Amino acid sequence: MRIKRKNDLNLRLLEIFGAAMRNQTTISAAEELGISQPAVSNALKALENQLKMTLFERTSRGLIPTDEAMLLHTEVGPIFKMMRGIEEQIRAARDTKIGRLRITATPPLSQSIIPIALKNFLAERKDVRISYDIRGVEMIVREIETGATDLGLLLGLESHPSCTVIPLHEGQMECMLPADHPLAGQETISPADIAEHTQIGLGLDPESKLGALVRAAFAMERVRFETNLEVRYCHTACVLANAGLGVAVVDSFTARFMQTPELVCRRFQPRIPITACAVVREGRAMSRITVAFIEEIKSVLAEIN
Repeated sequence: MRIKRKNDLNLRLLEIFGAAMRNQTTISAAEELGISQPAVSNALKALENQLKMTLFERTSRGLIPTDEAMLLHTEVGPIFKMMRGIEEQIRAARDTKIGRLRITATPPLSQSIIPIALKNFLAERKDVRISYDIRGVEMIVREIETGATDLGLLLGLESHPSCTVIPLHEGQMECMLPADHPLAGQETISPADIAEHTQIGLGLDPESKLGALVRAAFAMERVRFETNLEVRYCHTACVLANAGLGVAVVDSFTARFMQTPELVCRRFQPRIPITACAVVREGRAMSRITVAFIEEIKSVLAEIN
């Protein structure tokens, strides 16, 4: 059964009508809308037929609005304003100028590349709202699974059954030590080299994959890993190394941002690759703003290596 419609107004016809009211000629209205002059003329005739009233007097000089046209324009003016607002919001969303993004990261990335990426990203996005938190790997995965966060940024996760893992950049573990340290003159430093000096260990966080990787490298080289100074975060290890408390083996992302003339970075051998990755919920399409921030992270990572 066909339902009778009491309102046959067409938004596209009203849009063309508004352009005709502003320009007073079909040619100028067509130029404003990016359509042909006959298309404007036909649309105005269609609107007049729908309304069963004459809206314009056609003269050689252009269009002269009737009283009915002036009344209609006054009534639909708020609709035009609302439509322009909607169009602006759509353009802003398409260009990732508005929206909300919930980001959770592990400490190594949160204390190195992410602050720079956020600064770049928000520089021209004043209406974007960011929720940013720092968590361990397992907590980030749980928040991605439950939808509590949109984007996780962490190190060393290769795959997960309920998440999509997106590799961003491969780094490696590196040595941080004072510039006047006996080992600072070497291009590469091995577990055997470090064993002769005080070590700063990444051992306070049981979830930390980085500390386990370093210990595995020592074991592979048949060198006992011993330390009387353990920390939770790579950033903390670098601060202590800078204070002359020992040699720290940390991820290269942290190392690049912590090195100074007083605190130098040297290659750790054997090489331990470590990949920065983004994590999103499996089977769920990423928002445009999520994709844009991932691209910003990649850009920052490319610049530091």
